[in-house]
Amino acid sequence: MPQRPRFRPYGQPTLTLTQMLQQRLELCSQDGLDPLRSPHTRTTSPAAGSHDLFPGKPLEWASALYGKSSEVRALDEVITQARHGCGGAVVLRGEAGAGKTALLDAAAARGEAMGVLRTGGVESESDLAFAELHQLLWPVAGLLDALPGPQRDAVRAALGHIAGGAGDRFLLGVGVLSLLAEAAGPEGLICVVDDFQWVDRASADALLFAARRLGSDRMAMALAVRGDAPVRGMTSTVDVRGLPEDAAAELLESRHGVPAGPVRGELSSG
Repeated sequence: MPQRPRFRPYGQPTLTLTQMLQQRLELCSQDGLDPLRSPHTRTTSPAAGSHDLFPGKPLEWASALYGKSSEVRALDEVITQARHGCGGAVVLRGEAGAGKTALLDAAAARGEAMGVLRTGGVESESDLAFAELHQLLWPVAGLLDALPGPQRDAVRAALGHIAGGAGDRFLLGVGVLSLLAEAAGPEGLICVVDDFQWVDRASADALLFAARRLGSDRMAMALAVRGDAPVRGMTSTVDVRGLPEDAAAELLESRHGVPAGPVRGELSSG
Protein backbone atom coordinates (compact mmCIF):
# COMPACT_ATOMS: atom_id res chain seq x y z
CA MET A 1 0.00 0.00 0.00
CA PRO A 2 1.51 3.39 -0.95
CA GLN A 3 2.49 5.59 1.97
CA ARG A 4 0.03 8.41 2.48
CA PRO A 5 1.88 11.71 1.90
CA ARG A 6 1.53 14.85 3.94
CA PHE A 7 -0.27 17.51 1.93
CA ARG A 8 1.54 20.74 1.20
CA PRO A 9 1.33 23.57 -1.32
CA TYR A 10 2.81 22.96 -4.74
CA GLY A 11 6.59 23.45 -4.43
CA GLN A 12 6.36 24.98 -0.96
CA PRO A 13 7.55 23.78 2.47
CA THR A 14 4.95 22.41 4.87
CA LEU A 15 3.46 24.92 7.32
CA THR A 16 0.74 24.45 9.88
CA LEU A 17 -2.44 26.45 9.35
CA THR A 18 -1.72 28.39 12.54
CA GLN A 19 1.68 29.45 11.21
CA MET A 20 0.17 30.56 7.92
CA LEU A 21 -2.57 32.58 9.60
CA GLN A 22 0.02 34.26 11.80
CA GLN A 23 2.09 35.14 8.71
CA ARG A 24 -0.99 36.48 6.97
CA LEU A 25 -1.97 38.68 9.93
CA GLU A 26 1.58 40.04 10.17
CA LEU A 27 1.75 40.87 6.46
CA CYS A 28 -1.68 42.50 6.46
CA SER A 29 -0.73 44.53 9.54
CA GLN A 30 2.46 45.74 7.86
CA ASP A 31 0.57 46.76 4.72
CA GLY A 32 -2.43 48.23 6.51
CA LEU A 33 -4.79 45.66 4.98
CA ASP A 34 -7.80 43.87 6.43
CA PRO A 35 -6.85 40.17 6.67
CA LEU A 36 -10.49 39.15 6.10
CA ARG A 37 -10.56 40.70 2.61
CA SER A 38 -7.95 38.79 0.66
CA PRO A 39 -7.02 40.05 -2.82
CA HIS A 40 -9.25 38.24 -5.31
CA THR A 41 -6.30 37.80 -7.64
CA ARG A 42 -4.56 35.39 -5.27
CA THR A 43 -3.88 32.16 -7.13
CA THR A 44 -1.98 30.03 -4.63
CA SER A 45 -3.11 29.05 -1.18
CA PRO A 46 -1.74 27.16 1.82
CA ALA A 47 -2.64 23.51 1.82
CA ALA A 48 -0.84 22.02 4.80
CA GLY A 49 -2.62 19.49 7.01
CA SER A 50 -5.55 21.19 8.67
CA HIS A 51 -5.63 21.93 12.39
CA ASP A 52 -8.63 23.01 14.46
CA LEU A 53 -7.77 26.41 15.94
CA PHE A 54 -10.70 26.36 18.35
CA PRO A 55 -11.22 22.79 19.54
CA GLY A 56 -14.57 22.16 21.18
CA LYS A 57 -16.05 25.46 19.99
CA PRO A 58 -17.66 24.69 16.62
CA LEU A 59 -19.09 28.13 15.88
CA GLU A 60 -17.53 30.59 18.31
CA TRP A 61 -14.72 31.25 15.85
CA ALA A 62 -17.32 32.48 13.34
CA SER A 63 -17.42 35.83 15.14
CA ALA A 64 -13.97 36.57 13.69
CA LEU A 65 -15.58 36.65 10.24
CA TYR A 66 -17.75 39.69 10.72
CA GLY A 67 -21.22 39.37 9.23
CA LYS A 68 -20.58 35.85 7.88
CA SER A 69 -22.16 33.64 10.55
CA SER A 70 -24.75 32.07 8.20
CA GLU A 71 -22.10 31.26 5.60
CA VAL A 72 -19.86 29.76 8.27
CA ARG A 73 -22.69 27.59 9.56
CA ALA A 74 -23.32 26.26 6.06
CA LEU A 75 -19.65 25.33 5.67
CA ASP A 76 -19.50 23.83 9.14
CA GLU A 77 -22.52 21.62 8.38
CA VAL A 78 -20.95 20.24 5.18
CA ILE A 79 -17.62 19.55 6.91
CA THR A 80 -19.20 17.98 9.99
CA GLN A 81 -21.30 15.64 7.85
CA ALA A 82 -18.24 14.69 5.81
CA ARG A 83 -16.30 13.92 8.97
CA HIS A 84 -19.03 11.42 9.86
CA GLY A 85 -19.05 9.71 6.47
CA CYS A 86 -21.61 11.73 4.53
CA GLY A 87 -19.66 13.64 1.88
CA GLY A 88 -20.94 16.80 0.26
CA ALA A 89 -20.06 19.90 -1.71
CA VAL A 90 -21.07 23.56 -1.53
CA VAL A 91 -20.64 26.55 -3.83
CA LEU A 92 -19.82 29.98 -2.40
CA ARG A 93 -21.07 32.58 -4.86
CA GLY A 94 -20.38 36.31 -4.62
CA GLU A 95 -18.68 39.30 -6.14
CA ALA A 96 -14.96 40.07 -5.81
CA GLY A 97 -14.07 41.17 -2.29
CA ALA A 98 -17.21 39.73 -0.69
CA GLY A 99 -15.19 37.40 1.56
CA LYS A 100 -15.24 34.09 -0.34
CA THR A 101 -11.51 33.44 0.08
CA ALA A 102 -11.70 34.18 3.82
CA LEU A 103 -14.52 31.66 4.07
CA LEU A 104 -12.42 29.06 2.24
CA ASP A 105 -9.65 29.72 4.76
CA ALA A 106 -12.21 29.14 7.49
CA ALA A 107 -13.36 25.90 5.88
CA ALA A 108 -9.77 24.62 5.80
CA ALA A 109 -9.47 25.46 9.49
CA ARG A 110 -12.52 23.42 10.45
CA GLY A 111 -11.16 20.04 9.48
CA GLU A 112 -9.42 19.04 12.71
CA ALA A 113 -7.46 15.94 11.57
CA MET A 114 -8.84 16.07 8.02
CA GLY A 115 -6.39 16.64 5.19
CA VAL A 116 -6.71 19.72 2.99
CA LEU A 117 -6.18 20.02 -0.77
CA ARG A 118 -6.44 23.46 -2.30
CA THR A 119 -6.19 25.22 -5.62
CA GLY A 120 -7.46 28.36 -7.32
CA GLY A 121 -8.39 29.27 -10.85
CA VAL A 122 -6.01 31.51 -12.78
CA GLU A 123 -7.38 33.55 -15.66
CA SER A 124 -4.22 33.13 -17.75
CA GLU A 125 -4.49 29.31 -17.42
CA SER A 126 -8.23 29.02 -18.01
CA ASP A 127 -7.67 27.59 -21.51
CA LEU A 128 -4.90 25.19 -20.40
CA ALA A 129 -6.48 21.76 -19.96
CA PHE A 130 -6.02 20.11 -16.55
CA ALA A 131 -3.95 22.99 -15.11
CA GLU A 132 -5.97 23.24 -11.90
CA LEU A 133 -6.46 19.50 -11.58
CA HIS A 134 -2.68 19.16 -11.66
CA GLN A 135 -2.23 21.75 -8.92
CA LEU A 136 -4.93 20.19 -6.72
CA LEU A 137 -3.84 16.55 -7.06
CA TRP A 138 -0.06 16.93 -7.16
CA PRO A 139 0.35 16.47 -3.37
CA VAL A 140 -1.43 13.09 -3.49
CA ALA A 141 -0.13 11.79 -6.83
CA GLY A 142 1.87 9.19 -4.89
CA LEU A 143 -1.40 7.38 -4.16
CA LEU A 144 -2.20 6.72 -7.84
CA ASP A 145 -0.88 3.15 -7.67
CA ALA A 146 -3.83 2.24 -5.44
CA LEU A 147 -6.32 2.97 -8.28
CA PRO A 148 -7.61 0.41 -10.80
CA GLY A 149 -5.50 0.41 -13.96
CA PRO A 150 -7.83 2.27 -16.36
CA GLN A 151 -8.58 4.99 -13.82
CA ARG A 152 -4.92 5.30 -12.87
CA ASP A 153 -3.86 5.71 -16.49
CA ALA A 154 -6.56 8.32 -17.18
CA VAL A 155 -5.47 10.44 -14.20
CA ARG A 156 -1.78 9.99 -14.99
CA ALA A 157 -2.36 11.16 -18.55
CA ALA A 158 -4.29 14.22 -17.34
CA LEU A 159 -1.46 15.09 -14.94
CA GLY A 160 1.19 14.64 -17.64
CA HIS A 161 2.77 11.58 -16.05
CA ILE A 162 2.37 9.48 -19.20
CA ALA A 163 2.03 10.34 -22.88
CA GLY A 164 -1.35 10.76 -24.50
CA GLY A 165 -4.48 12.64 -23.59
CA ALA A 166 -6.80 11.87 -20.70
CA GLY A 167 -9.03 9.90 -23.08
CA ASP A 168 -12.34 8.75 -21.62
CA ARG A 169 -13.88 11.59 -19.57
CA PHE A 170 -15.85 9.10 -17.47
CA LEU A 171 -12.71 7.16 -16.52
CA LEU A 172 -10.97 10.41 -15.62
CA GLY A 173 -13.86 11.58 -13.44
CA VAL A 174 -14.06 8.23 -11.66
CA GLY A 175 -10.29 8.23 -11.27
CA VAL A 176 -10.28 11.68 -9.68
CA LEU A 177 -13.05 10.58 -7.30
CA SER A 178 -11.14 7.39 -6.41
CA LEU A 179 -7.91 9.30 -5.81
CA LEU A 180 -9.64 11.82 -3.55
CA ALA A 181 -11.29 8.97 -1.64
CA GLU A 182 -7.91 7.26 -1.25
CA ALA A 183 -6.41 10.53 0.01
CA ALA A 184 -9.28 11.02 2.46
CA GLY A 185 -8.61 7.75 4.27
CA PRO A 186 -10.18 7.39 7.72
CA GLU A 187 -9.47 11.00 8.74
CA GLY A 188 -11.30 12.64 5.85
CA LEU A 189 -10.45 15.34 3.33
CA ILE A 190 -11.45 18.92 2.54
CA CYS A 191 -11.00 20.21 -1.02
CA VAL A 192 -11.26 23.96 -1.56
CA VAL A 193 -11.17 25.63 -4.97
CA ASP A 194 -11.08 29.42 -5.27
CA ASP A 195 -11.98 31.46 -8.37
CA PHE A 196 -13.79 28.53 -9.93
CA GLN A 197 -14.91 30.77 -12.80
CA TRP A 198 -11.30 30.61 -14.08
CA VAL A 199 -10.76 26.87 -13.64
CA ASP A 200 -10.11 25.29 -17.04
CA ARG A 201 -13.04 23.36 -18.49
CA ALA A 202 -11.36 19.93 -18.36
CA SER A 203 -10.47 20.32 -14.68
CA ALA A 204 -13.90 21.74 -13.85
CA ASP A 205 -15.68 18.80 -15.50
CA ALA A 206 -13.61 16.24 -13.56
CA LEU A 207 -14.00 18.05 -10.23
CA LEU A 208 -17.75 18.53 -10.63
CA PHE A 209 -18.12 14.86 -11.60
CA ALA A 210 -16.45 13.97 -8.29
CA ALA A 211 -18.35 16.60 -6.29
CA ARG A 212 -21.70 15.13 -7.34
CA ARG A 213 -20.67 11.64 -6.19
CA LEU A 214 -19.08 12.11 -2.77
CA GLY A 215 -21.78 9.95 -1.18
CA SER A 216 -20.48 8.01 1.80
CA ASP A 217 -16.90 9.26 1.46
CA ARG A 218 -15.42 11.42 4.22
CA MET A 219 -14.94 14.35 1.88
CA ALA A 220 -16.13 17.94 1.78
CA MET A 221 -15.65 20.22 -1.21
CA ALA A 222 -16.07 24.01 -1.25
CA LEU A 223 -15.98 25.93 -4.53
CA ALA A 224 -15.86 29.73 -4.61
CA VAL A 225 -17.11 31.42 -7.77
CA ARG A 226 -17.53 35.03 -8.79
CA GLY A 227 -20.78 36.51 -10.02
CA ASP A 228 -23.11 34.35 -12.10
CA ALA A 229 -20.48 32.06 -13.63
CA PRO A 230 -22.08 28.62 -14.07
CA VAL A 231 -21.22 25.68 -11.81
CA ARG A 232 -23.12 22.86 -13.45
CA GLY A 233 -25.00 20.28 -11.43
CA MET A 234 -24.33 21.75 -7.99
CA THR A 235 -27.47 22.14 -5.89
CA SER A 236 -26.03 23.59 -2.66
CA THR A 237 -25.15 27.27 -3.08
CA VAL A 238 -24.41 29.92 -0.45
CA ASP A 239 -24.68 33.55 -1.52
CA VAL A 240 -21.79 35.60 -0.10
CA ARG A 241 -22.54 39.30 0.11
CA GLY A 242 -20.61 42.31 1.33
CA LEU A 243 -20.66 43.24 4.99
CA PRO A 244 -23.92 44.69 6.31
CA GLU A 245 -23.56 48.13 7.88
CA ASP A 246 -23.64 46.92 11.51
CA ALA A 247 -20.96 44.26 10.86
CA ALA A 248 -18.80 46.78 8.98
CA ALA A 249 -19.10 49.21 11.90
CA GLU A 250 -18.14 46.46 14.37
CA LEU A 251 -15.12 45.56 12.24
CA LEU A 252 -13.96 49.18 12.03
CA GLU A 253 -14.21 49.63 15.78
CA SER A 254 -12.60 46.29 16.65
CA ARG A 255 -9.74 46.33 14.14
CA HIS A 256 -9.07 50.01 13.59
CA GLY A 257 -10.53 51.77 16.63
CA VAL A 258 -12.89 53.93 14.56
CA PRO A 259 -15.47 55.30 17.05
CA ALA A 260 -19.17 55.65 16.41
CA GLY A 261 -20.18 58.80 14.61
CA PRO A 262 -20.43 60.35 11.15
CA VAL A 263 -16.93 59.22 10.08
CA ARG A 264 -17.52 55.59 10.93
CA GLY A 265 -20.98 55.72 9.37
CA GLU A 266 -19.51 57.09 6.16
CA LEU A 267 -16.78 54.43 6.08
CA SER A 268 -19.02 51.48 6.89
CA SER A 269 -21.62 52.47 4.29
CA GLY A 270 -19.11 53.30 1.56
